[in-house]
Amino acid sequence: MRRAIDVVVAGFGLVAVAPVVLLAGVAVWLQDRGSPLYLSARIGRHGAPFRLVKLRSMVVNASHTGVDTTTATDRRVTGVGRVVRRAKLDELPQLWNVLVGEMSLVGPRPNVPREVDRYTVIERELLAVRPGLTDLASIVFSNLGEILAESTDPNRDYALGIRPWKSRLGLLYVRHRSLRLDLEIIALTLACLMFRRTALRGAEAILARLEAPPDVQRAVRELRRGVLPLSSPPGADSDTTIAAGLRQGA
Repeated sequence: MRRAIDVVVAGFGLVAVAPVVLLAGVAVWLQDRGSPLYLSARIGRHGAPFRLVKLRSMVVNASHTGVDTTTATDRRVTGVGRVVRRAKLDELPQLWNVLVGEMSLVGPRPNVPREVDRYTVIERELLAVRPGLTDLASIVFSNLGEILAESTDPNRDYALGIRPWKSRLGLLYVRHRSLRLDLEIIALTLACLMFRRTALRGAEAILARLEAPPDVQRAVRELRRGVLPLSSPPGADSDTTIAAGLRQGA
């Protein structure tokens, strides 16, 4: 049932967004004459590698810098790319990945190979399902660029302050996935484009209903207030929580 929905929605979605993607792609190409598409190596279900399709929002060969996390002030993002990213247009081509079965509409976001290599045994449970276009973490960390805007080492700060909670939210989804939960996440993702606080409150309600661990629920509440507890990844040897101020409040 879930796969059938993925195919139908992705197929109609690709047709519906084709004019927008085409216009955005032309704008990207006109800026520097580089390919408007960016193919990023990711790890999918059961550890299978695939190429994530996105509209390119950065300079050509930006991935060669070894920095996987993008901040709001990242100089690799082009002028057109900032508009494309702000409107989430760069994500639309991933409907192709959904159509061919490499991704699903909802599921843990796919990670790059070197990040997956760092997964703990528990985190590898995230690979039990197809990665998705959106998930609970996509809503909670929808302002990720602003959170890391002042970071001097985005990869390190992502690993310490973002990855642990994204993994916990992803694991919660894997263990409680259902059609109802998928529909709720899709609805909150659309709401988040205009009403982030409302979407966050909706995510909190889902976490409460699923009886998420108290530290996860607390992290989401504190993010709304502009403070996020830092933690080691689930399954790591230590799990020290530190209060850290974030630039961007909810």
